[in-house]
This record gives sequence, C-alpha cells and structure tokens, in this order.
Amino acid sequence: MKRRTILTPYFLDQGLPGLEALAEPEWIINQMVLPKADLLTRISRLHAALAVQVEEAVREGQLPVSLAGDCCTAVGVLAGLNRAELYPLLIWFDAHGDFNTRETSPSGFLGGMPLAMLAGLGDLTLLENLKMEAILQEQIILTDGRDLDPGEKELVANASLTHLQDPLELLNYPLGEQSIWVHFDTDIVNPEESPAQNYPAPGGPGAEDLERVFRYLASTGLIKAVSLSSWAPGLSGEQMSKDVSMGLLEILVGDGD
Repeated sequence: MKRRTILTPYFLDQGLPGLEALAEPEWIINQMVLPKADLLTRISRLHAALAVQVEEAVREGQLPVSLAGDCCTAVGVLAGLNRAELYPLLIWFDAHGDFNTRETSPSGFLGGMPLAMLAGLGDLTLLENLKMEAILQEQIILTDGRDLDPGEKELVANASLTHLQDPLELLNYPLGEQSIWVHFDTDIVNPEESPAQNYPAPGGPGAEDLERVFRYLASTGLIKAVSLSSWAPGLSGEQMSKDVSMGLLEILVGDGD
C-alpha cells in the first residue's frame, strides 16, 4: 500500500526545526502560522490540518503515516480516520500511559493526557474542536505503559481498554480481522538504545523485541494507519534514537512506497 507521510514538526504548539529536517521530498509538511490564542486552539489548528490529510489518504487507498513531536497529534489522526469511515483497533505503544486527566496529573502536562482524551476521559476540548467522537475503550490496547502516575494507574485499571505490560504479548493476542491503527511513542524503547527522550523511563523493551512485534503486526496486513511521536531533537544520543526509531517505523509500515 502506498504511504502518505505527514510530518507535523511541533511539540504541542512549539516548532521543532530538528524534526523538520527529517522531511523527504514526497512528505507533506503540516506547518503553519498559528494564531495568537490559547494552547488548545493553537494545537487544534495543527490537528485539523492533519485530519484532512489522513482522511484523504484513506479515501485514496493510501496508508497515512503521521510523524510528530508529541502524542496529542493522535487526535488529528483519529479524526481523519473516522471521517473516512474507518474505526480501527488502536494499539498504543508507549512507556507512559498518556492516560492522565487534569484531576490525576501531578504536573498538568497536556502531553500526558491524549490517550485518556481519545478514550473519552478528562478535558475533551481537543476532540470537540474537531467535532469528533471518542474511540470505544474496548478498541484500545495500551502496551508497555511502565511509567504510570498513581491516579493514572487507577484510571487504566478501571477502564475498559486492554493493558498489555509486555509488548511481546501481542504475538499471541487475538487481533481478529479488524483494521489496526498503531501509535508508536519512541520513548517505549529502552533508553539505553534510544536515549534522546524528554521523559525517559528506565527499562522497557529493546529494539529487537519491538522489531519482532512490528514485523508480526505488519504481516497481518491489517494496519491502516501509523502515528509516531518522536525522540527529542537536540538531546544527547539524538542520532542513535533517530536510527532506532526510524528503523522500527520502516518495519511497521512494511513495503509501502
């Protein structure tokens, strides 16, 4: 399947020139002058443009591949998929749960909340701005999530999603025949192999184990969308992190052009 790669070179609403440098000639760059407004409004402008590209890709029989500097852009990906009448199983690879709400988050950091938002929990302004619905919690698999805040851990335990603490469990997990969207936060990789992360979490799977899982998922032929939240450009170990992350992404997207 031909891929459409959309690069959103931002961390929330702040530009990331180091990520912009990744762009290849055929990629679509989701970049604009953002309005002088509150954070959620600014982010939603980026998400809205991303949703348009994702919807077009799906309708044209392409594989949308979103690369961005944070996990919140997953909101735009879901909006685009749903507008194209695609309602996939979401497999969320992340060292963190991203399942905080304003009430559970010790820091109030928005980047720790996107999966909860997608599941219909917490502040849903980003979804409302795009006039979209949350995904059914039963349609979510969180894998790894080794670094959860206390309140977040409780939310995950009480939610209807599936939490697989070891990504290798996916090799024997019954996925059925439904379409799959894979979200891959590069901080899931053990920081000894991918150290350039804003929020590194000790331990975690190595690249070799993730390669096994990604090859398996790619072999199913069920992947209809991929999104990646990148390493942190400019931090020590950037090149190592880039090489590992982009190598894993290539395995995941298979033979798309």
